[in-house]
Formats: sequence, structure tokens, C-alpha cells
Amino acid sequence: MTDSRATPSAPAASAPPRMLLATDLDGTFLAGSAEDRQHLYRLVDRHPEIKLVFVTGRGLEAVMPLLSDPTLPRPDHVICDVGATVVDGHTLQPVHPLQGDIDARWPGEHAVADVIGGFDGLVRQDVPQERRCSYFCDPATLAGIREDIEEAAGTLGCSVLYSADRYLDILPPDTDKGRTLVALADHLGVPHAQVLVAGDTLNDLSMFTAGFQGVAVGDSEKALTRATRHLANVLHAKSPGCGGILQAIRHFKLLPEDELKLSTPASRNFGDSDLVMVYHRLPYEEYVEDGELKRRQPRSPNGIIPSLLGFFAGGRKGSWVAWSIDDGKHGSFQTHTSVDREHYPNLTASRVALSKSEVDAFYKRFSKEAFWPMLHTFWERARFRESDWRIFLKVNRKFAEATAAESAHGATVWLHDYNLWMVPAYLREMRPDLKIAFFHHTYFPSADVFNVVPWRREILGSLLQCDYIGFHIPRQVENFVDVVRGAMPFETVSREGCAPRFLTYGCAVGLDRMTTAIRVGDRLVSLGAHPVGTDLGRIRGMLSKGEVRDRIEHIRMEFHGRKLVLSIERLDYTKGSLEKLLAFERLLEERPELRGTMTLLMVCVPAAQEMTVYRQLQTQIEQAVGRINGRHSRLDWTPVRFFARGLPFDQVVAHYAAADIMWITPLRDGLNLVSKEFIAAHGIEGSAGVLVLSEFAGAAAELKGAVLTNPHDTADLMLGLEQALAMPADEADARQRQLFDIVERYDVERWGHDFLAAVEAAGSGMRGHVYELERD
Repeated sequence: MTDSRATPSAPAASAPPRMLLATDLDGTFLAGSAEDRQHLYRLVDRHPEIKLVFVTGRGLEAVMPLLSDPTLPRPDHVICDVGATVVDGHTLQPVHPLQGDIDARWPGEHAVADVIGGFDGLVRQDVPQERRCSYFCDPATLAGIREDIEEAAGTLGCSVLYSADRYLDILPPDTDKGRTLVALADHLGVPHAQVLVAGDTLNDLSMFTAGFQGVAVGDSEKALTRATRHLANVLHAKSPGCGGILQAIRHFKLLPEDELKLSTPASRNFGDSDLVMVYHRLPYEEYVEDGELKRRQPRSPNGIIPSLLGFFAGGRKGSWVAWSIDDGKHGSFQTHTSVDREHYPNLTASRVALSKSEVDAFYKRFSKEAFWPMLHTFWERARFRESDWRIFLKVNRKFAEATAAESAHGATVWLHDYNLWMVPAYLREMRPDLKIAFFHHTYFPSADVFNVVPWRREILGSLLQCDYIGFHIPRQVENFVDVVRGAMPFETVSREGCAPRFLTYGCAVGLDRMTTAIRVGDRLVSLGAHPVGTDLGRIRGMLSKGEVRDRIEHIRMEFHGRKLVLSIERLDYTKGSLEKLLAFERLLEERPELRGTMTLLMVCVPAAQEMTVYRQLQTQIEQAVGRINGRHSRLDWTPVRFFARGLPFDQVVAHYAAADIMWITPLRDGLNLVSKEFIAAHGIEGSAGVLVLSEFAGAAAELKGAVLTNPHDTADLMLGLEQALAMPADEADARQRQLFDIVERYDVERWGHDFLAAVEAAGSGMRGHVYELERD
């Protein structure tokens, strides 16, 4: 796949066509050995002067999924409905005046159905179609009514096309694949001698009799072979599918032999890593000190990175692909560095060089202003810019190139999150031998939200190049399946029940059954739910430190006699911080007896300064805090303590352990690890904290024992907090034990191992597209 044919908004170059390849799909362009398919697809992709036309009996709706498949070159034109529909392959708009001429000859679907549908034994086919009506009939029955059908069609001025003695199409007069192709070639100004047609069934005969050079590929229907045997312009190839087309290009000398050789894969070089992690962050932090780029251990409380690093313990060979800013002020860019020679001696960091402007556009602007709001169902906030999408594609291609270079033959590649949506498409083209796994860390919405994305088909086509895709919870898996269902034909291969691991009808994101594998074309894609766990070892280590013990005691003394309600989240409109404050304000107004009995300690970690989208929200939150404290503060009590800054993780853990209630209210969240960390801290301490959790957080489907609340309902937010404040100690203890049992069992290490085990068990669903690349 090349960028020139990657998206509808990027039409092929306007170079004069050297040849026009008009090909049937099933049995022809989609058939043949995987090596021949790769060979032909690359040939077409890398030569924009080769015009590609799909010619098929399918309706346009049925062809559209193929246009989203990044392993296929995008056609310049599509002739479908057995010649009754002709569209531009990039815009999918009708080609006029050709389409207008066909429309003028068609009496209309309902007129045809009223006349033809009256014959006993005819069954209308339930397939997408335009300007034709397709029927099925038992061969014996059809033989007896064939003349009557043709006479009835003649009264409408329509033609009848038969296939396999049991199918028939009622078409506009003088319409078939061959005639429409002739009209298109003349419209484009392509000499007929430069047109190659390819097919494998009798339905393709009209293309061969139209005067073009043609190839009946290997394994064609005998009826087509017999019908074209006497035609001097038709090659009967030995190789099936794409192999036959390549044979014909050589036979008719449509391209020089040296150009045909150039169509083989660009590189047969392999890396030596059997497992490659592809993440937007390096496994260490980079910082500049005295003008020099230095490294240190990550300070962020991200338990995922240590867990992923654990797969490379014991000397396992591997690579970690992530981006780093290429700034000439810090010397020449190092593409490879070690990670930790002592603990991971054979792990290499492969640094993808990005400019600061690429990072700003790819991550800070586009990912956060376009995809982030859409993923969290705030689609009206999304800002889609074609120029940003181009940068997104460019960066994803860089990631794919680095990953392909690191991976050993047949390696497993583990991609992480939506920033890398298009990597599978590029990677599958470069390295069809790889097993590609993808984990979606953020929420994944249903089709009615996801489909607002202008490039949804390209993104979906890329993700479906994966062998395994994991999400946090079953609801997100089914949302993904919902998007696939609305975009292309697919088959559900397997499903399983969600209980008892997950809540079914107990919360907004609950679900009773989940799809675990789908088949799209010849690809099997396995799916799974894997909620990320927390790093109990790290939290346990923090709680054992003397300074943390001292801080816990200090916090408890500071809030002695009052319930400490804790809220820790990033500054983001998806987190429901403002809604929570408004509910807290209303609770104090309606329940004056609660004043002075509790304090809300709210920590909002601000976004980077470049991300201006959050500035208005921060102002609104600060105004709400000021208003609440202004109305309700006393000399010895401030209702809300607000901190617009991040806290070191040791301080965060101390606050977890000291707090009585954790109030987590995202409007939508993929998971929410903070809720698990709070439960872990109290479980390790042997205390009981009460978790009030939004039922729209992914963790709500997993954390049985939390007090669930609806953050979109102020009254319900208040009710959840009131329930936590009034909860008896024995109930709080019981809920804590239930929650800690879940958090302790499904920690971050188990998450990683379970995910990778599922990937290995799934195998590779791309074997139909894979050929064994030779080693140099």
C-alpha cells in the first residue's frame, strides 16, 4: 500500500496510462497464491500510470469493504452491478456521461420487479444492487419459463443475463461488463491495445468479446474456457488469480520485464527480535540538562511499562519502538539505545525520529483534538483536518518501518493504542509474515459515534490487518464489532459469555455476551477483553517507605474528625470534574448538616501548555471551587481543597491510603486505573476505603463492590456520595474485600501475560495473505 492509493482523498497520479487492468474480483484479482497477490498488488501500487478497474457483478455496497482493505491497491474506477454502475474509485461518484446513459435505459427497479417477480419459482436475491434485479431459480423450473421471462423483460426494453443455469439478472438494454468497459476506456482515452481484461467465469465473457487483450486465469470455469478458446486475443493462463494476470502482462508485453521484477518486496531484511513492543512512550524518560539529552527511570505512575518490560527479563531478545524528538541541538540522533543492560540485556529501544512539529500535530493536536473526543463520545468537539491526517499517516508509516526493521521472521508485534491505528496497514504490506496484536487502551465507541471520522474506513481496514485486537471490557469489543458490521460483510466465528468475570446488566457498560472472533474475507481476527491491572508491587513498595508512612499519618491528622473524599484525575472534559463539583455544591446546599463533616480533596493534573483545548475547562473548575468555598467555608473548614498540579506517586499513594472515599466520576473512560490503585492501597493496608465509581468507566464492569453512579445525573452523583458517607463499617469492609480480591488477582502482570497468551493461542489469521519471505 502506498500513500497515493491509501485514501479516497488522495487520487492516483495523473500520469498518462501505460495500461489499464480491468479485472474481475472473486477468483481473479482476489485469488492466486499469496506471493502472486503481493507481487501484483505492489506492481499496481508502485506504478500510478497503471490504471486499475474492478469489474464485478457485485453491487457497489458490497465492493466498498475492499476499498478499505489496505493490502489491496485502490482502483481508479469500479464497474459493478454487471456493468450497470460505473464510479470513480476514489470519490465513488458516478462517471458521467456513462452513468447517465445507462440510467436513461433503465425502467426502474420497481417496474422490473412488478413484471418479473410474478413468475412462480423466481426468488429475488437479497444482495445490494442498483439498475438491475437479480433472481435465483431452480434450473428445471427456469428451463420451463426462460422464454416467458425474456419476453417479459423485452416489454420493458431490458436484457436478461444468465449464469450457472440458476441465476439471472435483468439489466438495462445493451448493458454488460464488456460494453461498459469499452465506454470507460474510450471516455478515458485509453487505446484498446493497452487494456488487459482478466476473469474466471462465464459472467466475464463480454469483456473478452469486446476486443481487448484478455486472460482467462488458471482454474477458470470450463464454460469460459470453451467460449474463449477460439479468441486469438485471449491467453489461457496456467496460474490462478493474480499469477495468471502476471503471466498475461508478460505474454502481451504490456510492461518491460525489469519493471515486473521491481514489484517484489522492497526489502527482505529481517531484524532479530521475536517480540516487538510498539508504544508511544519510551521505556525511560528523556530530559535535557545543561543542553545535553539524558535519561532516567520513568517517574510517572504507569504500571504498564514495567509490566511490558518484564517480558524481556531473563535475556529475551526484543525491541521497544517509540518516538523521540529529533533536535539537532543535542547532537546526532541515535536510532537505537539500550534500555537497561542489567535487567534487560537484550532489549533495544528503537527510537522513531520525529520533529517537534510532527509531535505537536500527531499527538498534542490531532490525536487529542480529533480522535480523543470522538472515542469518548464527545464527537461534537472533534476537529478533523486533512493536513493533520496526512501527518498522522506519515508518522504511522515511520513507526511501521522501524517495527518491520526490528522484527525477526514470524515475530509477534504488540501495538498500543489509537495513536498507532494505521501501523497495521503499513506493517502488513511490509512484513506479511508477522503476527500483529493491538491493544486499545482508550474507550472504543459504537458505530453511530465512530462513523463521524472522515477516515473511518481506512482506520477500520488497518485494524482488521491484525491477528488479535484487545480492549478493556466486553462492551468495547462489541462496539468495535458494531463498527465492522456497519462497514462490511463479516462472519461471527465465536462468542462467549461475559459472566462471571464481568458485570452483565449491572452497569451502563455491562454486557452478557461478547464476540471473540470474526472472519472478514479470508482473514480471521480474534478479539478479547483484557482490563489493565495495577502494579501492586510498586504500591506495596511505596507504602513500606518511612516518608510515606509519615505522610499518611499527617493526612489523617489533618482531616481528623472529617471524612476525606479524594478525587484524582487529569484535567479533561471526559473526567467529569466540573459535573462532580456541581453535584458537591448542590449536596452542601440541600444537606446543610453535612457541612463540616467532609472535605473534597481534588487533584487535577493539568495538560501540556500547548493543549489549549482544556483552558476553558480549567477556568470553569477554578470558578466553581471558588464559588463553593466562598459560600460554605468556615474558619476551621474549607469544603474543597483543589490542586491543579500533578503529585509524585509516593504522595498519591499516601493520599489513597488516608482517604475514606474515592470519588471517580468520568463521563466516559476506557478503564480508570486510579480506582484500582485506591483499592490496592487500602487492601495492602488492611483498611476499608469506599469507592464511588462512574458506571461509564470501563472498570465499573469489573469492580464488583464499588458504589456505581451516573455522572450525567447530578442527583445520582449526590446519592452515590451520600451512600458512601453513610455506609456502615461492616458493609465497607465487605465491599473492600470483594474489590481487593479482584484487583489483587488481575494485576498488571497478569494482564500482560493473559493478553500475550491470547495472542499466541489465536495464531495468525493472515495466513491467506502471507508468503514465506526468503532470508538474505
